[in-house]
Amino acid sequence: MTNPLLDFSGLPRFGQIEATHVIPAIEHLLSENRQQLIDLLADSSTVFTWDNLLQVIQEMDDRLNRAWSPVSHLNSVKNSDELRAAYEHCLPLLSDYHTEIGQNNRLYQAIKSIIDSDQYDNLSPAQKKILQNKQRDFHLSGIDLDDHKKNKFKQIRQQLSKLKSSYENNVLDATNGWDKRITHKSQLSGLPESALAMAKQTAELESVEGWVFNLQFPSYFAIMTHADQRELREEFYTAYCTRASDQGPNAGQWDNTDNMERIMALRQKLAQLLDFNSYAEYSLATKMADSTNEVIEFLQQLAEKSKAVALQDIAALKAFAAKHLGIDDIQAWDLNYAAEKLRQHQYDLSQEALKPYFPENQVINGLFAIVKRLYGIEITAVSGVETWHPDVRFYEIKDARGLLRGQFYLDLYARPHKRGGAWMDECIVRYAHQGMVQIPVAYLTCNLTPPIGDEPTLFTHDEVNTLFHEFGHGLHHMLTQVDYAAVSGINGVPWDAVELPSQFMENWCWEKESLNLIARHYQTGEALPDEIFAKMTAAKNFQSGLQMLRQLEFALFDFKLHIHYQCNDQPQVQKTLDETRQQISVFLPPEFNRFQHGFSHIFSGGYAAGYYSYKWAEVLSADAFSLFEENGIFDQKTGEQFLHTILEMGGVEEPMDLFQRFRGRKPNIDALLRHSGITL
Repeated sequence: MTNPLLDFSGLPRFGQIEATHVIPAIEHLLSENRQQLIDLLADSSTVFTWDNLLQVIQEMDDRLNRAWSPVSHLNSVKNSDELRAAYEHCLPLLSDYHTEIGQNNRLYQAIKSIIDSDQYDNLSPAQKKILQNKQRDFHLSGIDLDDHKKNKFKQIRQQLSKLKSSYENNVLDATNGWDKRITHKSQLSGLPESALAMAKQTAELESVEGWVFNLQFPSYFAIMTHADQRELREEFYTAYCTRASDQGPNAGQWDNTDNMERIMALRQKLAQLLDFNSYAEYSLATKMADSTNEVIEFLQQLAEKSKAVALQDIAALKAFAAKHLGIDDIQAWDLNYAAEKLRQHQYDLSQEALKPYFPENQVINGLFAIVKRLYGIEITAVSGVETWHPDVRFYEIKDARGLLRGQFYLDLYARPHKRGGAWMDECIVRYAHQGMVQIPVAYLTCNLTPPIGDEPTLFTHDEVNTLFHEFGHGLHHMLTQVDYAAVSGINGVPWDAVELPSQFMENWCWEKESLNLIARHYQTGEALPDEIFAKMTAAKNFQSGLQMLRQLEFALFDFKLHIHYQCNDQPQVQKTLDETRQQISVFLPPEFNRFQHGFSHIFSGGYAAGYYSYKWAEVLSADAFSLFEENGIFDQKTGEQFLHTILEMGGVEEPMDLFQRFRGRKPNIDALLRHSGITL
């Protein structure tokens, strides 16, 4: 029987892939790649060139990536015990393989010989950049270590791979492992009909009476924002912020405490093996920022400028809660509720009131219309494509000449057995060789409010922002014109620049001209009225100081943890978070809060010592958008300029050089502070 994971003739065969296919496919490809590399390097007299070495390696890497990508994706969006077991079996195999490649001295010397030869001058900028990155990555993979330390490095990488997977599994299981059935509607006072209908639908799917709310974000957020019953908000807050920890209703059941400390200790040991003082220093070797001091100073500068505004925000919230809500001792589970009431009081506007203007189809069609105006691309739905769930849709992108530029899967809704959050990931990466162009394909995944009955899905404005954000990542991956996979799309782009295209796209969620394309009342077709837009604009920076400090708290916690962590068997994660909060927070959460136990970005994702990237790139995105503010948000020339200098360029050039080519100068922080409503 043919293994669908080894069929590279088209898109992944999601209708055929089973957990039993995973291990045989990955083991086969790893064995095949190892033998091919041995054969490539066997003859010591070979004069290596791009075509006889790097092109072959690109094809080897692509086959492995194309097999592993659907496995990793399914593990995130359709998790099962069988798939999880197969996935986790392969993690150490892949870790070992990549470490072997990074420590293969014969391969290192072969690549170095190309860099040192006359042929190097005749290579393209993309080819040169790949060779430079590979030479750097060899050193970051331990090529300079003795055999004992190389083996130690390999063991650490393997252990980290397992621990990160264990961490993520705990978060997923803890999120799915708690819900609340409510049988008396009086307990649900304040909740809008849409939230009640969603909970009723969940109860029906579980064949129980009443309403079922859970820790999937749309359900949890509805309780925290609208439920009048304070005890109910406290119960949900406690369950959510203690997920995968030693606290809360499932204390100790999926506890990530040990996972976090072990991950941090291993990261520090890995960095020290390579003569870095900290994992933060090691992380910056592949990022835009030059030093740990530069990052800390950047974050602290933002915190200093934001704190006075945040203090005003929390004071206003406390005063309003005491005067209008009868809450004299505001707690963490009151914040979202009080903020929503205050927003309505100040601006006569609520997230719920905006939802009728953001029906799903209008938002998606409007999004496609916006990028067509900006970049001249056409996006159309494609039917008959195998997917992992009936709700998933598939689209293709063509440029103004009718050429196929990219394709993507769109998986919008929250559901059980699906990892929380929103993300873009690579399915297939673009590269070109001998007239053949491999079209890039992306996964765009969100956890937005699911449809309820026969009614169209209505999004909050925050959910619209999330969709635009992930679509910005997708455009970066799919619109690339780079012909070499290692620097195509988001590949080779420093992590603290990769958020530029995503945060950049969010700006079109706030402009009247673009809102006319995405916001239409689902019943009447009426465009968003001017008076509601005026309220949205007035409320845009509502509580912006608190929001800014919250993100800076996460970023400083992450970076300081990765700078100062010591391998001394003393717990340091909670201590570092407490110290960070004491330094910059204007509202301390309760002692039982275990936010870090679900902070997947840094413990199981790609943002270790890199969460600052969101704010770093937001400076770039706000400043980039300011050129559109000057020239018109749909100015064709400016859109083409952004397309050609940012979206199409992948990782071929340094992001700062690309930004300056687009903007005509270096970035400054002013636009970000202005957009955030924080005075200079």
